[in-house]
Amino acid sequence: MFKLPDLPYDYAALEPVISQATMHLHHDKHHKRYFDVTNQIVEEQGLSGSLEDLVRGAAGKAESRKLFNNAAQVWNHTFFWVCMSGERQAPDGELAAAIGRDLGGLEKLKTDFVAKGVGHFGSGWVWLAAKRDGTLVIVDSHDGENLLSDDGVLPLLVCDLWEHAYYLDHKNDREGFLKAWFDALPNWKFAGEQYNAAKSGGKGWQHP
Repeated sequence: MFKLPDLPYDYAALEPVISQATMHLHHDKHHKRYFDVTNQIVEEQGLSGSLEDLVRGAAGKAESRKLFNNAAQVWNHTFFWVCMSGERQAPDGELAAAIGRDLGGLEKLKTDFVAKGVGHFGSGWVWLAAKRDGTLVIVDSHDGENLLSDDGVLPLLVCDLWEHAYYLDHKNDREGFLKAWFDALPNWKFAGEQYNAAKSGGKGWQHP
């Protein structure tokens, strides 16, 4: 059975971009619900293995769609929490160099990351990811979809595009949320660790 992990920081740590009220609703209600449904299906079907195994095994199978939707959202949200920090950071080292080389620098990355998120129709996620050769890309995914089924890329950062992630604080201004999020909250230290894992062929972050 999978257990909802505590946030890696206080509920108020991401203010003013993400309020304490949003974090309680998002983590304690939305995220917990995905855990509850995933665990129910796992128990009913006698499944085992890591969360990553469950997500990959259920991907693309119509009969496993409910399991995929919930297990993938468990993974996405826990990864999202880790991708943020209450202390403003900047990329450095090899990741910073790759951002300049592949994405035109940090400001251009921000512009394109925000544009990808704003242009995404409906619910989903916008990701900064690295191919196994170290090339950086910006991709979006719908609903609970993520990058676990693509062995050729490893996620470095993600921002939640579901309205419950920002509506209490930013109403329908997804662009304003994404800009504020990018300026203040990315955990670039974590992103750098993920980038190193991508280049070395490692698995990167695994769900606890």
